[in-house]
Amino acid sequence: MSLHILIDGYNLIRQSPDLRNIELRNLQEGREALLDRLAAYMEVKKHRITVVFDGMYAEDVLERRTTWRGINVIFSRHGESADDVIKRMVKKEREKVVVVTSDREIAGFAYHRGAATISSPEFEHKMKMASYLEAKGLGTMNGYDAGWSMTTRKKGPSRRLSKRERRNKIKTDKL
Repeated sequence: MSLHILIDGYNLIRQSPDLRNIELRNLQEGREALLDRLAAYMEVKKHRITVVFDGMYAEDVLERRTTWRGINVIFSRHGESADDVIKRMVKKEREKVVVVTSDREIAGFAYHRGAATISSPEFEHKMKMASYLEAKGLGTMNGYDAGWSMTTRKKGPSRRLSKRERRNKIKTDKL
Protein backbone atom coordinates (compact mmCIF):
# COMPACT_ATOMS: atom_id res chain seq x y z
CA MET A 1 0.00 0.00 0.00
CA SER A 2 1.42 3.35 -0.91
CA LEU A 3 1.20 6.25 1.49
CA HIS A 4 -0.11 9.73 0.93
CA ILE A 5 2.62 12.16 1.95
CA LEU A 6 1.37 15.67 2.76
CA ILE A 7 4.20 18.23 2.82
CA ASP A 8 4.34 21.73 4.27
CA GLY A 9 6.30 23.10 1.29
CA TYR A 10 7.92 26.26 2.61
CA ASN A 11 8.67 24.57 5.93
CA LEU A 12 10.62 21.83 4.16
CA ILE A 13 12.44 24.36 1.97
CA ARG A 14 13.44 26.53 4.93
CA GLN A 15 14.59 23.57 7.02
CA SER A 16 16.94 22.40 4.27
CA PRO A 17 20.24 24.32 3.90
CA ASP A 18 20.48 23.54 0.16
CA LEU A 19 16.91 24.47 -0.70
CA ARG A 20 16.99 27.53 1.53
CA ASN A 21 19.97 28.93 -0.39
CA ILE A 22 18.18 28.39 -3.70
CA GLU A 23 15.02 30.00 -2.37
CA LEU A 24 16.94 33.06 -1.14
CA ARG A 25 18.05 33.71 -4.72
CA ASN A 26 14.62 33.11 -6.28
CA LEU A 27 11.40 31.89 -4.67
CA GLN A 28 10.18 30.07 -7.79
CA GLU A 29 13.52 28.28 -8.23
CA GLY A 30 13.36 27.13 -4.60
CA ARG A 31 9.91 25.62 -5.13
CA GLU A 32 10.98 23.97 -8.38
CA ALA A 33 14.12 22.51 -6.75
CA LEU A 34 11.96 20.99 -4.00
CA LEU A 35 9.46 19.60 -6.50
CA ASP A 36 12.27 18.12 -8.63
CA ARG A 37 13.69 16.31 -5.59
CA LEU A 38 10.24 15.08 -4.62
CA ALA A 39 9.61 13.83 -8.17
CA ALA A 40 12.86 11.84 -8.05
CA TYR A 41 11.85 10.46 -4.64
CA MET A 42 8.40 9.55 -5.96
CA GLU A 43 9.93 7.58 -8.84
CA VAL A 44 11.78 5.44 -6.31
CA LYS A 45 9.15 5.07 -3.59
CA LYS A 46 5.87 5.34 -5.57
CA HIS A 47 4.03 7.20 -2.78
CA ARG A 48 1.36 9.79 -3.55
CA ILE A 49 2.71 13.25 -2.69
CA THR A 50 0.89 16.53 -2.09
CA VAL A 51 2.83 19.73 -1.40
CA VAL A 52 1.04 22.74 0.10
CA PHE A 53 2.46 26.24 -0.31
CA ASP A 54 1.24 29.51 1.19
CA GLY A 55 -0.70 31.60 -1.26
CA MET A 56 -2.00 33.77 1.56
CA TYR A 57 -0.64 36.99 0.09
CA ALA A 58 -1.31 36.08 -3.52
CA GLU A 59 -3.94 37.92 -5.48
CA ASP A 60 -5.86 34.71 -6.28
CA VAL A 61 -9.07 34.43 -4.33
CA LEU A 62 -9.41 30.70 -5.02
CA GLU A 63 -7.15 27.88 -3.98
CA ARG A 64 -4.93 26.86 -6.90
CA ARG A 65 -4.20 23.22 -7.60
CA THR A 66 -1.78 21.88 -10.17
CA THR A 67 0.50 18.91 -10.76
CA TRP A 68 4.25 18.82 -11.30
CA ARG A 69 5.61 15.55 -12.68
CA GLY A 70 2.93 13.60 -10.81
CA ILE A 71 3.08 15.61 -7.57
CA ASN A 72 -0.06 17.43 -6.45
CA VAL A 73 0.74 21.06 -5.69
CA ILE A 74 -1.68 23.28 -3.79
CA PHE A 75 -1.38 27.03 -3.18
CA SER A 76 -3.69 28.22 -0.42
CA ARG A 77 -6.26 30.85 -1.29
CA HIS A 78 -5.96 34.52 -0.42
CA GLY A 79 -6.20 35.03 3.36
CA GLU A 80 -5.69 31.35 4.16
CA SER A 81 -2.39 29.85 5.24
CA ALA A 82 -0.91 26.55 4.09
CA ASP A 83 -1.33 25.37 7.69
CA ASP A 84 -5.12 25.73 7.35
CA VAL A 85 -5.12 23.71 4.12
CA ILE A 86 -2.98 20.97 5.70
CA LYS A 87 -5.26 20.81 8.76
CA ARG A 88 -8.33 20.54 6.53
CA MET A 89 -6.74 17.68 4.56
CA VAL A 90 -5.66 15.90 7.77
CA LYS A 91 -9.22 16.14 9.14
CA LYS A 92 -10.46 14.51 5.96
CA GLU A 93 -7.85 11.74 5.56
CA ARG A 94 -6.82 11.13 9.21
CA GLU A 95 -4.63 8.02 9.52
CA LYS A 96 -4.23 7.63 5.74
CA VAL A 97 -1.71 10.48 5.54
CA VAL A 98 1.87 11.17 6.65
CA VAL A 99 2.47 14.86 7.39
CA VAL A 100 5.95 16.31 6.75
CA THR A 101 6.52 19.45 8.82
CA SER A 102 8.65 20.84 11.60
CA ASP A 103 5.82 23.12 12.72
CA ARG A 104 4.83 21.82 16.16
CA GLU A 105 1.27 23.07 15.90
CA ILE A 106 0.58 21.20 12.66
CA ALA A 107 2.45 18.10 13.82
CA GLY A 108 0.46 18.04 17.07
CA PHE A 109 -2.81 18.57 15.22
CA ALA A 110 -2.03 15.73 12.80
CA TYR A 111 -0.84 13.43 15.57
CA HIS A 112 -4.07 13.90 17.54
CA ARG A 113 -6.10 13.10 14.42
CA GLY A 114 -4.25 9.79 13.95
CA ALA A 115 -1.96 10.89 11.11
CA ALA A 116 1.71 9.97 11.17
CA THR A 117 4.16 12.87 11.32
CA ILE A 118 7.81 13.30 10.43
CA SER A 119 10.01 16.37 10.73
CA SER A 120 11.25 18.14 7.62
CA PRO A 121 14.97 17.35 8.23
CA GLU A 122 14.16 13.67 8.85
CA PHE A 123 12.15 13.46 5.65
CA GLU A 124 14.89 15.19 3.68
CA HIS A 125 17.33 12.57 5.00
CA LYS A 126 14.97 9.80 3.88
CA MET A 127 14.75 11.40 0.42
CA LYS A 128 18.55 11.50 0.16
CA MET A 129 18.85 7.89 1.31
CA ALA A 130 16.26 6.73 -1.24
CA SER A 131 18.09 8.46 -4.10
CA TYR A 132 21.42 7.10 -2.85
CA LEU A 133 20.09 3.53 -2.69
CA GLU A 134 18.55 3.91 -6.13
CA ALA A 135 21.87 5.17 -7.54
CA LYS A 136 23.67 2.18 -6.00
CA GLY A 137 21.16 -0.17 -7.61
CA LEU A 138 19.59 -1.26 -4.36
CA GLY A 139 16.23 0.26 -5.28
CA THR A 140 13.65 0.19 -2.54
CA MET A 141 15.55 -2.55 -0.74
CA ASN A 142 12.60 -4.94 -0.85
CA GLY A 143 14.95 -7.84 -0.28
CA TYR A 144 16.58 -6.14 2.69
CA ASP A 145 13.93 -7.07 5.24
CA ALA A 146 12.10 -9.73 3.25
CA GLY A 147 13.68 -12.50 5.38
CA TRP A 148 12.74 -10.89 8.66
CA SER A 149 9.63 -12.07 10.43
CA MET A 150 8.05 -10.65 13.54
CA THR A 151 8.51 -12.78 16.61
CA THR A 152 6.15 -13.24 19.52
CA ARG A 153 8.89 -12.75 22.09
CA LYS A 154 7.67 -10.21 24.62
CA LYS A 155 9.92 -7.29 25.45
CA GLY A 156 7.95 -5.89 28.35
CA PRO A 157 5.86 -2.77 28.62
CA SER A 158 8.68 -0.42 29.58
CA ARG A 159 10.41 -0.90 26.22
CA ARG A 160 7.34 -1.01 24.05
CA LEU A 161 6.01 2.03 22.22
CA SER A 162 2.34 2.93 22.49
CA LYS A 163 0.01 1.61 19.81
CA ARG A 164 -0.21 5.05 18.17
CA GLU A 165 3.59 5.45 18.20
CA ARG A 166 4.03 1.98 16.68
CA ARG A 167 1.61 2.86 13.84
CA ASN A 168 3.45 6.14 13.28
CA LYS A 169 6.80 4.31 13.17
CA ILE A 170 5.50 1.75 10.67
CA LYS A 171 4.33 4.51 8.34
CA THR A 172 7.47 6.63 8.59
CA ASP A 173 9.68 3.57 8.08
CA LYS A 174 8.01 3.12 4.68
CA LEU A 175 9.28 6.53 3.62
